[in-house]
Amino acid sequence: MTTEKYEFPMARTCPFAPPPAYEEIREEDPVSRVRLPDGGWAWAVTRHEDVRTVLNDRRFSAHRQHPDFPQLVKGEAASRRPDAERFLIEMDAPEHGPARRAVLGEFTVRRLEALRPRIQEIVDGQIDELLAGPRPGDLVESLSLPVPSLVICELLGVPYADHEFFQQHTVKMISQSTPPEDRLAAMGAVQGYMTDLVAEKEQNPPDDLLGRQIVKLRANGSYRRTALAGMGFLLLVAGHETTANMISLSTLAFLRNPEQLAMITADPGRTLNAVEEMLRYFTIIDAATARLCVEDIEVGGQLIKAGEGVLALGYSANRDPRAFQNPDELDIERGARHHVAFGFGPHQCLGQNLARMELQIVFDTLFRRVPTLRPTMEVDELPFKDDANIYGLHRLPVTW
Repeated sequence: MTTEKYEFPMARTCPFAPPPAYEEIREEDPVSRVRLPDGGWAWAVTRHEDVRTVLNDRRFSAHRQHPDFPQLVKGEAASRRPDAERFLIEMDAPEHGPARRAVLGEFTVRRLEALRPRIQEIVDGQIDELLAGPRPGDLVESLSLPVPSLVICELLGVPYADHEFFQQHTVKMISQSTPPEDRLAAMGAVQGYMTDLVAEKEQNPPDDLLGRQIVKLRANGSYRRTALAGMGFLLLVAGHETTANMISLSTLAFLRNPEQLAMITADPGRTLNAVEEMLRYFTIIDAATARLCVEDIEVGGQLIKAGEGVLALGYSANRDPRAFQNPDELDIERGARHHVAFGFGPHQCLGQNLARMELQIVFDTLFRRVPTLRPTMEVDELPFKDDANIYGLHRLPVTW
């Protein structure tokens, strides 16, 4: 019987590189057993091709409430209730397809393009506040966090005045060090908030995402308040934390690589490719692509049996030299959209087009308006989110 040589999660030793063990596993034992925080184990899948196989095959379930689903945070089992309302990211076929299609129209490129002027206005407003404030300023507080928070609040129809409430609870939910009972309480608080908000919108549905969904789902007879509140909860939490961390990390990476930054300031047409490269380079979420095998299948030459957990390690996949030439180099002209930073297959991130647009607008605007921007702390002094399931920076002090 193969034993577990590694423990998950694995520590990063450099904020710009995956845990060193990822490369070792990928090259020596690409589908390898790893020990989980609760003492159980799962298969770590590390190569790009194999990760895409796992994420696109129905024999791997996303049902996180299943008692055999791999537990990535100690004490996570306490939050699992088989009878609980399942979020979109927890659904399998055939339930998943209709639920995803119901909201997919909200995130088309065409619909989101209509938001571009408003996102630009939000970004300019936050940069105005940064420039009017003290030096050094905190880029996370002034720009990285408020921009995606304001955007997702407007999209959903959530009062921005409540943003501190859900940000405070989100931090508790994604921190690996949060006690299980506190994590449950944080989830319950945000879910309760969203349920009350949806109920309020039922009376006279407004023209926002939640209001439009109420009208649409009522018309086809499939409306359920708890299901829509669950969707809103997922979009609210994921829609601000992920993009906020990408803004901070990417800004730092640009400032450390002035030759790459010069390319987009000279030619904004390169910014979208730069966004793709930053997404690949950082891959801030690994845990979202855990799966449970429900039918025996061979992946990467390894038999995975029904009932065994799998970690499809996207960060390892995005640094796989089989898929990306010189993968550890930051190269904004790479143009490699086959990365798996947004996942792959039926559960690929719903909001990826929105995230791309926000990042593009932020980078083009920030470096045009503040060309002398620079960090005031060395990298090894910066507070990285080493204890969070979504990697990022707590603060990024900057001046200009």
